[in-house]
Amino acid sequence: MGDIQKKIDEIEAEMARTQKNKATNYHLGTLKAKIAKLKSELVNGPGGKSSGSKDAGRGFEVSKSGDTRVGLVGFPSVGKSTLLTTLTGTASEAAAYEFTTLTCIPGTMKYRGARIQVLDLPGIIEGAADGKGRGRQVISTARTCNMILIVLDSAKPITHKKLIEQELFNFGIRINQKRPQVTVNIREAGGIGYQELKTQTKGMNREVAMTVLKEYKISCAEVILREDVTVDQFIDIIEDNRKYMPVLYVMNKIDQLTIEELDIIDALPNYVPISSQHKWNLEELMEEIWNRCEMLRVYTKPRGQSPDYDEPVILHAKNPTIEQFCNRLHRSLIDSFAFAWVWGKSAKHQPQRCGKEHVLCDEDIVQLVKKV
Repeated sequence: MGDIQKKIDEIEAEMARTQKNKATNYHLGTLKAKIAKLKSELVNGPGGKSSGSKDAGRGFEVSKSGDTRVGLVGFPSVGKSTLLTTLTGTASEAAAYEFTTLTCIPGTMKYRGARIQVLDLPGIIEGAADGKGRGRQVISTARTCNMILIVLDSAKPITHKKLIEQELFNFGIRINQKRPQVTVNIREAGGIGYQELKTQTKGMNREVAMTVLKEYKISCAEVILREDVTVDQFIDIIEDNRKYMPVLYVMNKIDQLTIEELDIIDALPNYVPISSQHKWNLEELMEEIWNRCEMLRVYTKPRGQSPDYDEPVILHAKNPTIEQFCNRLHRSLIDSFAFAWVWGKSAKHQPQRCGKEHVLCDEDIVQLVKKV
Protein backbone atom coordinates (compact mmCIF):
# COMPACT_ATOMS: atom_id res chain seq x y z
CA MET A 1 0.00 0.00 0.00
CA GLY A 2 2.82 2.36 0.89
CA ASP A 3 4.68 1.49 -2.33
CA ILE A 4 1.62 2.38 -4.42
CA GLN A 5 1.21 5.75 -2.66
CA LYS A 6 4.94 6.42 -3.19
CA LYS A 7 4.58 5.76 -6.93
CA ILE A 8 1.54 8.07 -7.10
CA ASP A 9 3.48 10.85 -5.34
CA GLU A 10 6.39 10.45 -7.76
CA ILE A 11 4.13 10.62 -10.84
CA GLU A 12 2.25 13.65 -9.43
CA ALA A 13 5.59 15.40 -8.83
CA GLU A 14 6.60 14.67 -12.43
CA MET A 15 3.29 16.06 -13.70
CA ALA A 16 3.81 19.22 -11.66
CA ARG A 17 7.22 19.70 -13.31
CA THR A 18 5.85 19.15 -16.84
CA GLN A 19 4.66 22.17 -18.79
CA LYS A 20 1.17 21.82 -20.28
CA ASN A 21 1.15 22.31 -24.06
CA LYS A 22 0.38 20.35 -27.24
CA ALA A 23 3.85 18.81 -27.28
CA THR A 24 3.43 17.31 -23.79
CA ASN A 25 -0.18 16.04 -24.19
CA TYR A 26 1.05 12.52 -25.01
CA HIS A 27 3.34 12.38 -21.95
CA LEU A 28 0.71 13.86 -19.58
CA GLY A 29 -1.90 11.40 -20.88
CA THR A 30 0.42 8.51 -20.02
CA LEU A 31 1.03 9.86 -16.51
CA LYS A 32 -2.69 10.45 -15.87
CA ALA A 33 -3.53 6.91 -16.94
CA LYS A 34 -0.84 5.50 -14.63
CA ILE A 35 -2.13 7.55 -11.68
CA ALA A 36 -5.75 6.49 -12.29
CA LYS A 37 -4.70 2.84 -12.41
CA LEU A 38 -2.61 3.09 -9.24
CA LYS A 39 -5.40 4.92 -7.36
CA SER A 40 -7.83 2.21 -8.41
CA GLU A 41 -5.46 -0.39 -6.96
CA LEU A 42 -5.09 1.68 -3.80
CA VAL A 43 -8.87 1.70 -3.23
CA ASN A 44 -9.83 -1.76 -4.53
CA GLY A 45 -6.68 -3.82 -4.05
CA PRO A 46 -4.17 -5.28 -6.57
CA GLY A 47 -5.62 -5.41 -10.07
CA GLY A 48 -7.83 -2.36 -9.66
CA LYS A 49 -11.57 -2.32 -10.16
CA SER A 50 -12.09 -6.06 -10.63
CA SER A 51 -10.27 -7.34 -7.56
CA GLY A 52 -9.34 -6.56 -3.99
CA SER A 53 -10.76 -7.84 -0.75
CA LYS A 54 -14.45 -8.63 -0.58
CA ASP A 55 -15.13 -5.87 1.96
CA ALA A 56 -12.76 -3.26 0.49
CA GLY A 57 -15.53 -0.90 -0.57
CA ARG A 58 -18.42 -2.28 1.45
CA GLY A 59 -20.71 0.31 3.01
CA PHE A 60 -22.99 0.26 6.05
CA GLU A 61 -25.81 -2.27 5.74
CA VAL A 62 -28.92 -0.09 5.49
CA SER A 63 -31.96 -1.50 3.67
CA LYS A 64 -33.18 0.81 0.93
CA SER A 65 -36.71 2.13 1.38
CA GLY A 66 -38.87 4.85 -0.10
CA ASP A 67 -38.74 6.40 -3.58
CA THR A 68 -35.43 8.26 -3.29
CA ARG A 69 -32.31 8.00 -1.13
CA VAL A 70 -30.36 11.09 -0.02
CA GLY A 71 -27.06 10.94 1.91
CA LEU A 72 -25.76 13.57 4.33
CA VAL A 73 -21.97 13.85 3.98
CA GLY A 74 -19.68 16.24 5.81
CA PHE A 75 -16.98 16.75 8.38
CA PRO A 76 -17.76 15.95 12.04
CA SER A 77 -19.93 18.37 14.02
CA VAL A 78 -21.46 20.36 11.14
CA GLY A 79 -25.08 19.63 12.07
CA LYS A 80 -25.92 16.51 10.02
CA SER A 81 -27.68 14.76 12.91
CA THR A 82 -29.74 17.84 13.75
CA LEU A 83 -30.73 18.16 10.08
CA LEU A 84 -31.81 14.50 9.95
CA THR A 85 -33.95 14.95 13.07
CA THR A 86 -35.49 18.18 11.70
CA LEU A 87 -36.32 16.67 8.30
CA THR A 88 -37.51 13.20 9.32
CA GLY A 89 -38.21 13.25 13.07
CA THR A 90 -35.74 10.37 13.51
CA ALA A 91 -33.70 10.75 16.68
CA SER A 92 -29.99 10.99 15.88
CA GLU A 93 -27.63 11.87 18.72
CA ALA A 94 -26.33 15.43 18.41
CA ALA A 95 -23.75 17.04 20.67
CA ALA A 96 -21.16 19.81 20.72
CA TYR A 97 -18.26 17.35 20.37
CA GLU A 98 -17.05 15.65 17.16
CA PHE A 99 -17.80 12.07 15.98
CA THR A 100 -21.15 11.85 17.80
CA THR A 101 -22.53 9.64 14.98
CA LEU A 102 -20.51 6.43 14.59
CA THR A 103 -22.78 4.48 12.24
CA CYS A 104 -25.32 5.21 9.49
CA ILE A 105 -28.71 6.35 10.82
CA PRO A 106 -31.64 6.31 8.33
CA GLY A 107 -34.81 8.37 8.46
CA THR A 108 -37.73 8.96 6.08
CA MET A 109 -39.46 12.21 5.19
CA LYS A 110 -42.52 12.80 3.02
CA TYR A 111 -42.60 15.53 0.39
CA ARG A 112 -45.25 15.93 -2.31
CA GLY A 113 -46.34 12.35 -1.72
CA ALA A 114 -42.82 10.95 -2.16
CA ARG A 115 -41.08 9.00 0.60
CA ILE A 116 -37.46 10.17 0.71
CA GLN A 117 -34.95 8.15 2.76
CA VAL A 118 -32.30 10.35 4.39
CA LEU A 119 -29.05 8.78 5.65
CA ASP A 120 -27.05 10.49 8.40
CA LEU A 121 -23.52 9.23 7.69
CA PRO A 122 -20.61 9.50 10.15
CA GLY A 123 -18.35 12.51 9.69
CA ILE A 124 -15.52 11.95 7.21
CA ILE A 125 -11.96 13.19 7.55
CA GLU A 126 -9.13 13.92 5.14
CA GLY A 127 -7.90 10.61 3.67
CA ALA A 128 -11.35 9.00 3.89
CA ALA A 129 -11.07 7.44 0.41
CA ASP A 130 -7.92 5.63 1.62
CA GLY A 131 -9.85 4.14 4.55
CA LYS A 132 -9.15 6.63 7.35
CA GLY A 133 -11.91 7.00 9.95
CA ARG A 134 -14.16 4.36 8.28
CA GLY A 135 -14.13 6.68 5.28
CA ARG A 136 -14.56 3.93 2.70
CA GLN A 137 -17.71 2.68 4.41
CA VAL A 138 -19.14 6.20 4.50
CA ILE A 139 -18.41 6.97 0.84
CA SER A 140 -19.48 3.48 -0.33
CA THR A 141 -22.87 4.06 1.28
CA ALA A 142 -23.03 7.54 -0.27
CA ARG A 143 -22.57 5.93 -3.71
CA THR A 144 -25.87 4.05 -3.24
CA CYS A 145 -27.80 7.33 -2.92
CA ASN A 146 -29.70 9.20 -5.63
CA MET A 147 -28.21 12.43 -4.34
CA ILE A 148 -25.63 13.67 -1.84
CA LEU A 149 -26.04 16.67 0.45
CA ILE A 150 -22.62 17.98 1.48
CA VAL A 151 -23.34 19.65 4.82
CA LEU A 152 -20.96 22.52 5.65
CA ASP A 153 -20.66 24.68 8.75
CA SER A 154 -21.02 28.25 7.46
CA ALA A 155 -18.73 29.51 10.26
CA LYS A 156 -15.87 27.18 9.27
CA PRO A 157 -13.37 27.59 6.38
CA ILE A 158 -14.60 26.92 2.84
CA THR A 159 -11.54 24.66 2.43
CA HIS A 160 -13.67 21.89 3.98
CA LYS A 161 -15.71 21.85 0.77
CA LYS A 162 -12.62 21.24 -1.38
CA LEU A 163 -11.40 18.44 0.90
CA ILE A 164 -14.75 16.61 0.77
CA GLU A 165 -14.93 17.03 -3.01
CA GLN A 166 -11.46 15.52 -3.36
CA GLU A 167 -12.34 12.53 -1.15
CA LEU A 168 -15.49 11.83 -3.20
CA PHE A 169 -13.52 12.24 -6.44
CA ASN A 170 -10.84 9.80 -5.25
CA PHE A 171 -13.57 7.22 -4.60
CA GLY A 172 -15.00 7.56 -8.11
CA ILE A 173 -17.90 9.94 -7.47
CA ARG A 174 -18.25 12.68 -10.09
CA ILE A 175 -20.08 15.66 -8.62
CA ASN A 176 -22.82 17.35 -10.69
CA GLN A 177 -21.55 15.79 -13.91
CA LYS A 178 -23.19 13.72 -16.61
CA ARG A 179 -21.50 10.65 -18.03
CA PRO A 180 -19.40 11.80 -21.04
CA GLN A 181 -20.73 10.82 -24.46
CA VAL A 182 -17.76 8.57 -25.16
CA THR A 183 -17.94 4.95 -26.29
CA VAL A 184 -15.11 2.44 -25.91
CA ASN A 185 -16.12 -0.94 -27.35
CA ILE A 186 -13.45 -3.56 -26.64
CA ARG A 187 -13.19 -6.23 -29.34
CA GLU A 188 -11.11 -9.33 -29.99
CA ALA A 189 -9.30 -8.16 -33.14
CA GLY A 190 -8.93 -5.22 -35.51
CA GLY A 191 -6.65 -2.89 -33.55
CA ILE A 192 -7.70 0.55 -32.30
CA GLY A 193 -10.41 2.44 -34.19
CA TYR A 194 -10.72 6.14 -33.33
CA GLN A 195 -13.47 8.61 -34.33
CA GLU A 196 -14.07 12.22 -33.27
CA LEU A 197 -17.64 13.32 -33.91
CA LYS A 198 -16.85 16.62 -32.19
CA THR A 199 -13.64 18.68 -32.35
CA GLN A 200 -11.42 17.97 -29.33
CA THR A 201 -9.97 21.08 -27.63
CA LYS A 202 -9.18 19.71 -24.13
CA GLY A 203 -6.18 17.50 -24.90
CA MET A 204 -7.71 14.37 -26.46
CA ASN A 205 -6.49 13.01 -29.80
CA ARG A 206 -5.76 9.64 -31.40
CA GLU A 207 -2.22 9.43 -29.97
CA VAL A 208 -3.35 10.20 -26.39
CA ALA A 209 -6.25 7.71 -26.65
CA MET A 210 -3.92 4.94 -27.84
CA THR A 211 -1.43 5.74 -25.03
CA VAL A 212 -4.14 5.49 -22.36
CA LEU A 213 -5.55 2.28 -23.84
CA LYS A 214 -2.05 0.77 -23.96
CA GLU A 215 -1.60 1.56 -20.25
CA TYR A 216 -4.80 -0.44 -19.58
CA LYS A 217 -3.54 -3.27 -21.84
CA ILE A 218 -6.32 -2.72 -24.38
CA SER A 219 -5.02 -3.42 -27.91
CA CYS A 220 -8.31 -3.80 -29.84
CA ALA A 221 -11.18 -1.36 -29.38
CA GLU A 222 -13.44 1.11 -31.17
CA VAL A 223 -13.33 4.62 -29.61
CA ILE A 224 -16.02 7.17 -30.49
CA LEU A 225 -15.95 10.69 -28.98
CA ARG A 226 -19.33 12.42 -29.31
CA GLU A 227 -18.38 15.42 -27.18
CA ASP A 228 -15.32 17.48 -26.26
CA VAL A 229 -13.71 15.65 -23.29
CA THR A 230 -10.58 15.78 -21.18
CA VAL A 231 -8.08 12.92 -20.74
CA ASP A 232 -9.41 12.39 -17.19
CA GLN A 233 -12.97 11.95 -18.50
CA PHE A 234 -11.72 9.46 -21.10
CA ILE A 235 -9.95 7.48 -18.33
CA ASP A 236 -13.20 7.49 -16.29
CA ILE A 237 -15.00 5.80 -19.19
CA ILE A 238 -12.31 3.10 -19.43
CA GLU A 239 -12.38 2.50 -15.66
CA ASP A 240 -16.20 2.13 -15.97
CA ASN A 241 -16.79 2.33 -12.21
CA ARG A 242 -17.56 6.03 -11.78
CA LYS A 243 -20.79 7.30 -10.24
CA TYR A 244 -22.20 10.54 -11.65
CA MET A 245 -24.34 12.15 -8.95
CA PRO A 246 -26.19 15.38 -8.24
CA VAL A 247 -24.72 17.15 -5.20
CA LEU A 248 -26.06 20.10 -3.22
CA TYR A 249 -23.97 22.12 -0.75
CA VAL A 250 -25.99 22.78 2.40
CA MET A 251 -24.59 25.72 4.36
CA ASN A 252 -25.81 25.05 7.88
CA LYS A 253 -25.84 27.35 10.95
CA ILE A 254 -26.57 30.53 8.95
CA ASP A 255 -27.89 32.09 12.18
CA GLN A 256 -24.21 32.84 12.91
CA LEU A 257 -23.74 34.89 9.70
CA THR A 258 -24.36 38.52 8.77
CA ILE A 259 -26.74 39.58 5.98
CA GLU A 260 -23.76 40.51 3.79
CA GLU A 261 -22.23 37.03 4.18
CA LEU A 262 -25.59 35.44 3.37
CA ASP A 263 -25.85 37.47 0.15
CA ILE A 264 -22.46 36.11 -0.95
CA ILE A 265 -23.50 32.48 -0.27
CA ASP A 266 -26.84 33.00 -2.02
CA ALA A 267 -25.06 34.01 -5.24
CA LEU A 268 -23.01 30.77 -5.36
CA PRO A 269 -24.23 27.86 -7.57
CA ASN A 270 -25.50 24.60 -6.01
CA TYR A 271 -25.73 26.13 -2.51
CA VAL A 272 -28.69 26.24 -0.11
CA PRO A 273 -28.22 28.20 3.15
CA ILE A 274 -30.20 26.76 6.10
CA SER A 275 -30.36 26.56 9.86
CA SER A 276 -31.43 23.06 10.90
CA GLN A 277 -31.71 24.12 14.54
CA HIS A 278 -34.07 27.04 13.81
CA LYS A 279 -35.73 25.32 10.78
CA TRP A 280 -34.84 28.18 8.43
CA ASN A 281 -35.11 27.76 4.64
CA LEU A 282 -35.89 24.03 4.79
CA GLU A 283 -38.64 24.41 2.15
CA GLU A 284 -36.09 25.59 -0.43
CA LEU A 285 -33.87 22.63 0.48
CA MET A 286 -36.75 20.20 -0.10
CA GLU A 287 -37.59 21.87 -3.41
CA GLU A 288 -33.97 21.58 -4.58
CA ILE A 289 -33.84 17.87 -3.64
CA TRP A 290 -37.05 17.29 -5.62
CA ASN A 291 -35.78 19.09 -8.72
CA ARG A 292 -32.24 17.68 -8.77
CA CYS A 293 -33.44 14.10 -8.34
CA GLU A 294 -35.79 14.77 -11.29
CA MET A 295 -38.76 13.39 -9.38
CA LEU A 296 -42.19 13.31 -10.95
CA ARG A 297 -45.57 12.16 -9.59
CA VAL A 298 -47.98 9.90 -11.51
CA TYR A 299 -51.29 8.89 -9.93
CA THR A 300 -52.86 5.48 -10.60
CA LYS A 301 -56.57 5.11 -11.35
CA PRO A 302 -58.17 1.67 -11.00
CA ARG A 303 -61.10 1.08 -13.38
CA GLY A 304 -64.35 2.50 -12.03
CA GLN A 305 -62.61 4.13 -9.04
CA SER A 306 -61.20 7.54 -8.14
CA PRO A 307 -57.44 8.23 -8.59
CA ASP A 308 -55.17 7.37 -5.67
CA TYR A 309 -53.80 10.81 -4.72
CA ASP A 310 -52.29 9.57 -1.42
CA GLU A 311 -49.65 7.22 -2.87
CA PRO A 312 -48.32 8.53 -6.20
CA VAL A 313 -45.84 6.53 -8.26
CA ILE A 314 -42.55 8.46 -8.24
CA LEU A 315 -40.47 8.41 -11.44
CA HIS A 316 -36.91 9.69 -11.83
CA ALA A 317 -36.64 11.09 -15.34
CA LYS A 318 -37.13 14.31 -17.29
CA ASN A 319 -39.41 12.76 -19.91
CA PRO A 320 -40.67 9.43 -18.52
CA THR A 321 -42.78 7.19 -20.74
CA ILE A 322 -45.70 4.94 -19.87
CA GLU A 323 -43.34 1.98 -20.34
CA GLN A 324 -41.09 3.36 -17.55
CA PHE A 325 -44.21 3.85 -15.42
CA CYS A 326 -45.18 0.19 -15.95
CA ASN A 327 -41.65 -0.99 -15.10
CA ARG A 328 -41.73 1.07 -11.90
CA LEU A 329 -44.87 -0.81 -10.82
CA HIS A 330 -43.67 -4.27 -11.95
CA ARG A 331 -41.21 -5.52 -14.56
CA SER A 332 -43.67 -8.04 -16.05
CA LEU A 333 -46.53 -5.53 -16.39
CA ILE A 334 -45.37 -4.24 -19.80
CA ASP A 335 -45.77 -7.77 -21.29
CA SER A 336 -49.55 -7.68 -20.80
CA PHE A 337 -49.90 -3.93 -21.58
CA ALA A 338 -52.50 -3.03 -24.26
CA PHE A 339 -52.92 0.75 -23.86
CA ALA A 340 -53.46 3.39 -21.16
CA TRP A 341 -55.96 6.14 -20.48
CA VAL A 342 -54.20 9.33 -19.46
CA TRP A 343 -55.57 12.47 -17.80
CA GLY A 344 -53.43 15.54 -17.16
CA LYS A 345 -50.98 17.96 -18.80
CA SER A 346 -49.56 15.40 -21.25
CA ALA A 347 -52.98 14.48 -22.66
CA LYS A 348 -54.33 16.39 -25.68
CA HIS A 349 -57.88 15.65 -24.50
CA GLN A 350 -59.25 14.19 -21.25
CA PRO A 351 -58.76 11.25 -21.22
CA GLN A 352 -56.43 10.29 -24.07
CA ARG A 353 -55.77 6.74 -25.19
CA CYS A 354 -51.98 6.29 -25.29
CA GLY A 355 -49.35 3.70 -26.12
CA LYS A 356 -46.25 2.80 -24.12
CA GLU A 357 -44.14 5.53 -25.83
CA HIS A 358 -46.35 8.35 -24.52
CA VAL A 359 -44.36 10.87 -22.42
CA LEU A 360 -45.92 11.69 -19.03
CA CYS A 361 -45.96 14.97 -17.09
CA ASP A 362 -45.99 15.70 -13.35
CA GLU A 363 -49.32 14.80 -11.66
CA ASP A 364 -50.72 12.90 -14.66
CA ILE A 365 -53.36 10.24 -13.93
CA VAL A 366 -52.90 6.87 -15.62
CA GLN A 367 -55.27 3.91 -15.99
CA LEU A 368 -53.63 0.82 -17.48
CA VAL A 369 -55.57 -1.59 -19.71
CA LYS A 370 -54.24 -5.12 -20.12
CA LYS A 371 -54.41 -7.38 -23.16
CA VAL A 372 -57.42 -9.68 -23.24
